[in-house]
Amino acid sequence: MDNVLLPSLAERFIKNLQSQEKSSFTIVAYKKDLEQFVGYLTSQEIADIREVKKETIDGFINKLLSENYTKKSASRKLNSIRTFFRFLKQEGVISQNPSLDVSHPKYVSSPPRIFTKLEYRALRDFAREDLRTYALVEILLQTGVKIGELANIRINDIKDASLFIRSYGKTPERNIPLNKVVKKAVDNYFKVRPSSKDDHLFITRTGHSLLIRNIRQIISRCFREIGIENATVNDLRNTFIAHQLRNGTSIEYIAKLVGHRRLSSTERFLNLVKEEVQKKEGLGEL
Repeated sequence: MDNVLLPSLAERFIKNLQSQEKSSFTIVAYKKDLEQFVGYLTSQEIADIREVKKETIDGFINKLLSENYTKKSASRKLNSIRTFFRFLKQEGVISQNPSLDVSHPKYVSSPPRIFTKLEYRALRDFAREDLRTYALVEILLQTGVKIGELANIRINDIKDASLFIRSYGKTPERNIPLNKVVKKAVDNYFKVRPSSKDDHLFITRTGHSLLIRNIRQIISRCFREIGIENATVNDLRNTFIAHQLRNGTSIEYIAKLVGHRRLSSTERFLNLVKEEVQKKEGLGEL
């Protein structure tokens, strides 16, 4: 069969995703995973997709693990490869899908990190020193949005006491109520926000939109300054979910707020919250 060269097939797969109107986030993730896989196959002098065997894919996964990729990351890349091969089989390019015989690396999911009462207060207190940082932190803590959703907020997405969140990755668009604390933090930021043609809510001091990596750097600096270790930006989202559960908010409503498509994603926080209550620790009055 003609046209079985890997780069052209990978490009064909990406175009198929685009035709299905998959999100740019999803497409970029698949593209990066497949470019890495194709690079490995090239290093093994494999140019024909029909030469790829179970052992070949096993070799790629083992190489990732030897390069200190986490088992979770390697497992996600295997999912990308499986989707790619499933597409190729549907297209009649291959007759067998060798990736189905490859086992996922076994890993134990770490429980979500939830900030303690002291960590929560320390983060907010430190963030107050800069109005932009404070607005960033308050939105993350008080709404549970993802960092990508935060970076994508436009000025017009804030209306009265609600915030419109645009679709990001697999997370759907939705409206989130804003409490007085967040509204005040955003209003104060507007007073010092540089004038710019860019309509993103958060911008740099030179008027360009604040990128995900910029936000991550800002929050990571906060963590360092107040001594919070082993934390990520996503832990602010975890903390929001846990706090809502402790306040008795229904799981269904929380799932709607944070954009969980499956209730099980929200329910996994329940045991953590119960443990915190039993230990008489945790979030307290936030």
